[in-house]
Amino acid sequence: MPDAPDQSTRASRLPRPLRVHERALDAAGITDPWLRQAYETARLVNAEHGRTYYLSALLLPADRRPHVYALYAFSRWADEFVDSLEAPDPQGLLTWGAEALDGLERGTSSDPVVAAVAHTARELGIERQLFEDFLAAMRQDIDVTDYATYDDLRAYMWGSASVIGLMMLPVLGPLTPDAREPAIALGEAFQLSNFVRDVGEDLDRGRVYLPQEDRARFGVTRADLESRVVTDRVRRLLAFEIERCRELYAVARTGVAMVRPESRPCLETAIALYGGILDEVEAADYHVLDRRVSVPNRRRAAVAGPALLRAVRARRERTRWRTA
Repeated sequence: MPDAPDQSTRASRLPRPLRVHERALDAAGITDPWLRQAYETARLVNAEHGRTYYLSALLLPADRRPHVYALYAFSRWADEFVDSLEAPDPQGLLTWGAEALDGLERGTSSDPVVAAVAHTARELGIERQLFEDFLAAMRQDIDVTDYATYDDLRAYMWGSASVIGLMMLPVLGPLTPDAREPAIALGEAFQLSNFVRDVGEDLDRGRVYLPQEDRARFGVTRADLESRVVTDRVRRLLAFEIERCRELYAVARTGVAMVRPESRPCLETAIALYGGILDEVEAADYHVLDRRVSVPNRRRAAVAGPALLRAVRARRERTRWRTA
């Protein structure tokens, strides 16, 4: 994970944005040179680590995209402290998290990701409590390695995922307060998709996110998972979690019509591609204990191409966000 640059060297270390991304910063009214560089750092974190989020963000109106990058980078940098397989740094999370909350309070920071997300939070009116809840969930990953029940897991996912859905709502432009519940469900669906896909990687981190009560229901022990052998019992367990996840996606889809038309192609694409992870797990015969499946590029292109056309049409039919 990149180190946060200090005040004296930050301008020289940060990359120069490409023109297409400069136009997005222009559209968002971001003119301060340091803040523009901070958002560019956030964009690069998103481009490197979150292909689905990044691709989906490109379908949004230009002035919305920098805020997606900021929110993604904030969550990614915090997560990397505890999820890095090479150099986990729990103490770094505690230190960085405290500094991040201070930066959110002050509305600025020498850390580029915090500077970007603080600006996004202020511009969009995102509650500070959501960031506090997220960081609390990341701290939980330091010493919690298993969950007894699905309710216990959902309590964790509130901070690790649901709040991200709620942070994204102002970016997408909710048309009704009813959009809140689908946003929460979408955050959970994305997170649970990750848990299904990443069982093997999470075992490498010493964690299991498939609840004990679910494992017991299908006769799967933690030792069974650690053996990395996909048995019929493991398959039934994973199929159960996939069905639960698809139920969450069904709730999330009801929220598509509850956000502004310009945002719907982005949301539809994110749901289709992240939901596609589940299809790939099934196609791989549930072999997620010793490998990581992914949505192939051809499917990404097949989903994103038509969505781009819909996005262009929606922008033409509606006034720009800042003049609405």
